[in-house]
Amino acid sequence: MDADIIVIGASPAGLMAARNACEKGADVLLLERKEEIGTLPHPANSFFKGMLDRCGEKADSSYIVHYLKGMKIVSPEGREVIIETPGYSIDKTKFDRFYTEKVIKTGVNLRTGVEVNDIRKEGGEFAVWTSSGIFRSKLVIISDGINSKMASLLGLKTMKHPEDIAWGIELDIRAAGLGKPEMFEYYVGNHAPGWKTTYAPRGGDNAAIGAYVRRCGKDVTPYLNAWIERFKKLKGLEEIEVVRKLSGGDPIVTIPGEYIMDGVMAAGGAAGQSGIGYAMRAGQICGDVAADAVRKGDISKNALSEYRKTWEKEFKVEHYLGRIGLETLRKMTDREIDEMVRVFEKEDLSFIHGSACEQAMHVFTFMLKKKPSAMLKYRAFLRNK
Repeated sequence: MDADIIVIGASPAGLMAARNACEKGADVLLLERKEEIGTLPHPANSFFKGMLDRCGEKADSSYIVHYLKGMKIVSPEGREVIIETPGYSIDKTKFDRFYTEKVIKTGVNLRTGVEVNDIRKEGGEFAVWTSSGIFRSKLVIISDGINSKMASLLGLKTMKHPEDIAWGIELDIRAAGLGKPEMFEYYVGNHAPGWKTTYAPRGGDNAAIGAYVRRCGKDVTPYLNAWIERFKKLKGLEEIEVVRKLSGGDPIVTIPGEYIMDGVMAAGGAAGQSGIGYAMRAGQICGDVAADAVRKGDISKNALSEYRKTWEKEFKVEHYLGRIGLETLRKMTDREIDEMVRVFEKEDLSFIHGSACEQAMHVFTFMLKKKPSAMLKYRAFLRNK
């Protein structure tokens, strides 16, 4: 037996799962296919404090490149909803390596440059077949991202709506003063079906722009190219220098499906759990449950279901409300989006707080008071589109 627990993939969820399991006394082997952690990172390069708070972590200055005061949500005709909430533009490579170092310090055995090809149940243990040989453990955690093949090889359908993966391309760009603003900007509408285009200031002359769409295939290039031209006009730019291009997928509204079986759990993107902070928290729960199961000698699906119960208690409502919201957005016309945004334009939205359910209630109550007819726009969710 090479370890009590083998974690496949040093994603944010995988790192947290490995760390928490190790801290609870389990012998953990973490396998990562990349030779060097943080190379060709996922395009997600910004997050807000509330997201990181969900996993009990504090932002560290070592990977922050620019501090944000909040976000602007911009409608097709340019109407803005401003939400003030502390956020950070980050160097994702440094972020990944920051947590890798913390994980190694806990005693996790990290092996990089190891490609996992198969997982097989052999007697009372698992054999993980890799490019570096066969490793054996009592329990396996799959956390190698949205493109993971391991879960499907085992027969797990980890996402209820895999067709709703948001595929995106993000560019690191440079132009004079482009990184100085302190608000992240989301642009919604039919120019980016199903989700958004973005502008993330990254300090000085540096910024990132991206396009994320759903149900339009994996090639987001046409939407990105159109967004580049529109962005240059919005910001009065003749040209922009493209420094780097990154692409990837986000299971933003896919809703986790089956991600537990006897001796196996999936976490993060591999389980349809979206968002850096949320995925990290899922990894923490997963690691805790895994360590307890190994210690008790019961790695059955029933024993591991504590992971699902805890995750659903913390995140289920939020994920379902998020799906309703983005599906409604996907089906709305640009005119309907403009009318919806107009309700919140120039309003103080500091009253929106609490759990996801409480936030939704605050929003609905506000709309009923200010413009009850705006609630009818949510009928778009019922459209067959």
